[in-house]
Amino acid sequence: MSDFKELEVWRKAIEVVTGIDRISSNFPDSEKFGLTNQIRRAAISIPSNIAEGGARHHANDFIHFLRIADGSAAEVETQLIIAGKLGFFDSEESRINELVIIRKMLAGLIKSLR
Repeated sequence: MSDFKELEVWRKAIEVVTGIDRISSNFPDSEKFGLTNQIRRAAISIPSNIAEGGARHHANDFIHFLRIADGSAAEVETQLIIAGKLGFFDSEESRINELVIIRKMLAGLIKSLR
């Protein structure tokens, strides 16, 4: 992969990071070092791993990092569900839908690299 920034999945993952940052800024102060930190780090991990894998010279290496990105997307999805159930924000549905799309795109990219 010559330029990870050309990947639509990477661009969508960047959008998720900015959305998560906005959402989590409204979490209670008591969650600053808990869920707020965790969800932000997991969200940042998605495009970061896509970028790191894209910089590798072998498809198998890229696939490895895409799988890590997928795991991080699943982690963020879970944390959004938890935050929603705790009443930290009204609706996590749109962000979860974005994550589902990203996970499908990652699966398709992995399949195409095999």
